Amino acid sequence: MSALRKLLQRVSKGRHHLLQRPSLRWLGPLLDHPAYWALNRRKVARGVALGLATGLLPGPPKRLSTLLLAFCLKVNVPAALLATLYSNPLTILPLYFLAYSCGLLLLGDPTAGTMSQPPLWENQTLWQWSRQLLDWLLLLGWPLLLGLLVLGLLLSVSGYVLVMLGWRWAVVRNWKKRKAARGSC
Repeated sequence: MSALRKLLQRVSKGRHHLLQRPSLRWLGPLLDHPAYWALNRRKVARGVALGLATGLLPGPPKRLSTLLLAFCLKVNVPAALLATLYSNPLTILPLYFLAYSCGLLLLGDPTAGTMSQPPLWENQTLWQWSRQLLDWLLLLGWPLLLGLLVLGLLLSVSGYVLVMLGWRWAVVRNWKKRKAARGSC
């Protein structure tokens, strides 16, 4: 927990230097609100939960949506943005397959755990192939959407609980160390 706290403190202290860049100067009044940089366990835990929930969005919109939601919910912005890093080009396909499989299980589909093959481009016009691709995506749609919502919720709740418990554990450990150093019983 202390490593996460040190990283967040370093990012928080460097925010003034970051906000002096010409491209970000106009965001200074918005980004300099103390609630977005507060290092208490509730703000950080909520930021991690938000980042884990929005981390399943594909591509660059995940960071933008995380940033906008962090502003609306007044959570720790660096924690929220750092938590989105679990989904990257190497992990996004396994995460989406897991979400699709969860969605199939929740919808009661007996073919859970399998994914149909995408349409092949064999002796077809672009129109025919794109129509088959759209049908294939619609077939994946509901299980994938439901699975992403459930997986995002599970990751978010588990991240929140882990940060709250880890923070509490670190505080109690530090209390015990200080007590032992003073020689108190």
